[in-house]
Amino acid sequence: MRKKELLLAFKTAFPHTIPVLTGFLILGIAYGVLMNSKGYPVIYSVLMSAIAFCGSMQFVAITLLTTVFNPVEAFLLSIMVNARHLFYGISMLEKYKGFGKVKNFLIYTLCDETFSLVSSVQPPTDCDKKDFYFAISLLDYSYWIIGTLLGGILGSFITFNTTGLDFVLTALFVVLFIEQIRTKENRTVGFLGIGLGILSLVLFGSSNMVIPTMIFVLLALLVWRKVTCH
Repeated sequence: MRKKELLLAFKTAFPHTIPVLTGFLILGIAYGVLMNSKGYPVIYSVLMSAIAFCGSMQFVAITLLTTVFNPVEAFLLSIMVNARHLFYGISMLEKYKGFGKVKNFLIYTLCDETFSLVSSVQPPTDCDKKDFYFAISLLDYSYWIIGTLLGGILGSFITFNTTGLDFVLTALFVVLFIEQIRTKENRTVGFLGIGLGILSLVLFGSSNMVIPTMIFVLLALLVWRKVTCH
């Protein structure tokens, strides 16, 4: 019975993860190729994706691994690049409440794309909520590792210029955003996020806008919730 429930969860979750599948495979392959070009064998790139699983920071880490290591700089850079996950985690506290041991895995694999899916897609009534979110998280996690493995294997055979492949991540976010604002209830909040992002860009510049945008969005949503709940 338990196997049937999990199988149903994965069948139900898979269609929602297809945009992540396409994006993660391309990005993972790009990461594997870049690691290979720096002289790292497949096992290192795969382990990096499986253990670190931090997307954009993994690309940054390639530079850190190939230059004189500065632990303080690496630590601060990692915090700045991944600080947005603090906000993701806070917003998932209620959704993941009471999930038991599987909650640890859900926290570990909570990336940008998985957050976007689990925060917007509601599991069907015939599918257990915990299993559904677990399926989404495991599928997205697997896509990234498989993409990295393919890139590491094919890296020595790819000779074209791979500059610009990382734009797939931006394109993936655009697709996920469009899917969310197709629901009428999400449009106001979605466009509010765009407006706050533009405001942060004007005030702080493109290099420093991510964390201020997250703070603005968090404050705006807190105010929004207070207003709509009264």
